[in-house]
Amino acid sequence: MQIKISTALCLAFGLGCLSNTPSWAQKNKGAISISSLKQNPLLTKSTLQYQAPEFDKIKNEDFKPAFDLYLKEAKSHIEKIANSKETPTFTNTIVALELSGTDLTRVMLIFSNLVSANTNDTLQKLDEEYAPIFTAYEDQIYLNTPLYQRIKTLYAKKEQLGLDKESLRLLDVYNQKFEIAGANLSEEKKAELKKVNGEIATLASVFNNKLLAARKAGGLLVDDKKELDGLSEDEIAAAAQDATTAGHPGKYLLALQNTTQQPLLQNLKNRATREKLYKASWTRAEKGDANDTRATLEKLAALRLKKAQLLGKPDFAAWALQDQMAKTPEAALKLLSEMAKPAVKKANEEAGEIQALIDAQGGNFKLEPWDWNFYAEQVRKAKFDLDENQIKPYFEVITVLEKGVFYAANKLYGLTFKVRKDLPVYNPDVVAYEVFDKEGNSIAIYYLDFFTRDNKSGGAWMSNFVEQSHLLGQKPVIVNVYNFQKPAPNKPSLISYDDVTTIFHEFGHSIHGMFADQKYATLSGTNVPRDFVEFPSQINEQWALDSTVLKNYAIHYQTKEVIPQTLIDKLKKSKTFNEGYAVTELLSAATLDMAWHTITSDKELIPANEFETNALKKYGLYVPTVPPRYHSPYFLHIFNNGYAAGYYAYIWSEMLDFDAFDWFEHHGGLTRENGERFRKYILSVGNSMDLNEAFRDFTGHDPEITPLLKGRGLE
Repeated sequence: MQIKISTALCLAFGLGCLSNTPSWAQKNKGAISISSLKQNPLLTKSTLQYQAPEFDKIKNEDFKPAFDLYLKEAKSHIEKIANSKETPTFTNTIVALELSGTDLTRVMLIFSNLVSANTNDTLQKLDEEYAPIFTAYEDQIYLNTPLYQRIKTLYAKKEQLGLDKESLRLLDVYNQKFEIAGANLSEEKKAELKKVNGEIATLASVFNNKLLAARKAGGLLVDDKKELDGLSEDEIAAAAQDATTAGHPGKYLLALQNTTQQPLLQNLKNRATREKLYKASWTRAEKGDANDTRATLEKLAALRLKKAQLLGKPDFAAWALQDQMAKTPEAALKLLSEMAKPAVKKANEEAGEIQALIDAQGGNFKLEPWDWNFYAEQVRKAKFDLDENQIKPYFEVITVLEKGVFYAANKLYGLTFKVRKDLPVYNPDVVAYEVFDKEGNSIAIYYLDFFTRDNKSGGAWMSNFVEQSHLLGQKPVIVNVYNFQKPAPNKPSLISYDDVTTIFHEFGHSIHGMFADQKYATLSGTNVPRDFVEFPSQINEQWALDSTVLKNYAIHYQTKEVIPQTLIDKLKKSKTFNEGYAVTELLSAATLDMAWHTITSDKELIPANEFETNALKKYGLYVPTVPPRYHSPYFLHIFNNGYAAGYYAYIWSEMLDFDAFDWFEHHGGLTRENGERFRKYILSVGNSMDLNEAFRDFTGHDPEITPLLKGRGLE
């Protein structure tokens, strides 16, 4: 569950005016013919609503010429701003930067989403080829001395410029970004930094592509249907279909999801099959083959340390957290450590309950990670009389979306949604909606991509195809991507309650983007600190269990009956069940991330698996039965997706979430008045103000950890 970070989103200045024919192309008609411009849909602004991508026209071969053309134009714009003889003004420097590189960003946003959600060999090769090129372009901006001097001049007299609040914030953000990026370095160190940045970009792309291949090749192929005892007929049919698609007719393929634990482990009765599936997940990217990511991630960690030290910081985390809410790795680790002790304590208690059940059943074996979900589900049934398979028929994915997620958004914010079958999509599984506000005004286009494919990165995320900006006259075009198992033909897509919360979570990111109300794209929507961006998504999860919302979407796919109150009561009573495990696996991943990015010497870099074990032991999170949510070799968040030294953000944002939800509960819960307040103070401010101040505006106080501990059942 994440905001998808791509090369495009790192191009801080790549948002601006869109021209029908690029000025550089107009001056170079000999190099690029007008006919070729017309044939390439990426070389003109989309005429679809809100510049929604023309997926029915875009081809793989369109990206390279668009990249080359727009890179040259963008570089020219930057040099013109930097070398201007005019006295620096907010308009000719800061606004000019906002208006530069727009066409490049437009293409990059499309490309990066396709590379993640619907990739192929051509796109992957382009990604590896252009990752260092785009990083070099970014360095041309951030490490440009004349450009920085213009910004520094403006920053020094900002109070005399007569700027509005958002413009002042933009100037602050630009000045900080330049200084964090190394604008103050000597020319010699800048040259070295540029080289390191390029190597990091290349390796991150290589890591992503290796992991995608590893996940595709790493699924468990099963010969005998008997080994799948416990799975539903629909799940078995889907596994058979996946095997046939992969070229193994007559067999069954259990495809891997991004996380360590796999959803099917909950129901597989055959312990040997569970073990094989778990180990297939755990070892997917460490088989000593071309898809092994360990050497790549070790090089990435070393290069990030080198980058941080070039920039005057002891470690990468100290460099990365300067503009986050936490500010320092010490503050992030303090929060993680405050959570670790009670989480591990509860996880051990949960393990004891599971082991007792295994013993009572004559299991005669010690609890292992591949057993946890299978027996935890039985413990839950015994303690709360609640069986996941009992509630799953009430969670059909489209019904959850339209009668759950959309319904809650209507209750809180007055939003309505209309399917747009006329808009082209990048895969037949994708559905497009138009979004309307409480007055009936159209505010966004929203795409959904629910089902796993072997050419899709694992996990679930939100990202933009178009970012909101009043300066540019742009409204948001947003996508949510998931990896739910695709059902067999003519069968419903039934999901777990955890998957239900995932849909609510990712929509929380989307609504953050939909309600963006900024003049400048750099400050718009989800372009906020990493440890704040998960806050709107996590609080949106809370509405999944609201009784009014739950009764509206939890409808049995066969009988069409609404979920009975008895099941609702059981769900609520079991809300904190297994939270020791859930929090510990999350803390383990977050702590691993900080461990990789708080090394201060290359000597600390030992082989990845050994490094991981040592780190978990050091921070009191080495619990063999509770593995990290992401094992280092497939920790995509931190080695490619922009969460390096930032995975702690999920915990930090949860602190904000539970504290803010406590406010909701004390002020009437799911009401339009409360929704409008949350929209005003949180969802619509982007990064246009200090976000600690925004949180105080909403709740009336600084964030407190007690509601989080209570909400997670750890107090």
